[in-house]
This record gives sequence, structure tokens and C-alpha cells, in this order.
Amino acid sequence: MRHRLFTLEEANQLVPWLEATFQRLVPAQEELTALQSRLLVLQRQRSSNGASSSQSEVTQVQQEQDRLGQRFEESIREITNQGILVRDVARGLVDFPSIREGREVYLCWIGGEEQIEFWHETDRGFAHRQPL
Repeated sequence: MRHRLFTLEEANQLVPWLEATFQRLVPAQEELTALQSRLLVLQRQRSSNGASSSQSEVTQVQQEQDRLGQRFEESIREITNQGILVRDVARGLVDFPSIREGREVYLCWIGGEEQIEFWHETDRGFAHRQPL
């Protein structure tokens, strides 16, 4: 399947939107992790003594985890549906498929950068970023 290729200008136009999106996603990811941990504790308590946590509490945490998980996944899909590759939510790290010197490469952006200033080969990652 052919995917979208971005010019540097097109990718840079999406940076403010990405910054705002990741500012919402990072706390949601942290909350989701906390809910998953809470659920694990509740389930362990139930299996060890059977009465420490009520089924209603377990159900409530599961429902909240499901709701938050769905919203989180929808936000990630908003990004990927644009053709952007999400690499690390916590860092706001994404790649934009692009063409450089006649071959496909990734324009690389990480949260906090005002614009895209780096690229890397498609078979390399963040550690191999090179200045544009």
C-alpha cells in the first residue's frame, strides 16, 4: 500500500497540531497506566483474600480504563490517519515519510521542537537523526 509522502513544509504545518495533541495524550497515557496498575492491584487482592476489593470497584476501574483507552486510541488514529508514524507518545516522537535526494526517508520531529530540523533513513531511528 502506498502511503503519504510529506514535503518539509507540509510536515512543519502539522507541528503545532501535533504539539497540542501530544500535550493531551501524555497525561492520558499516564492516567491509563495508573488505571492498569490499580486494576492489577484490585485483581490480586481479590484472588488473595477474596474480599478486599469489591466486584463493583473492579468493574468501575475496568470501565474507566476502557473509556480512556478508546479515547487514547482515537487520538493516535487521528495522527496515523494523516500518514504520520507515531514512534513514542511520551516523548511526542513521530516520523513523516518524505523524499530526500530521490529516496524515501523520514522527517523526524520530537515534542518541544518548534519545527522539523532532522531526518533519518527509513531503516534507522532517532539515534541516527541528521540535520536537514
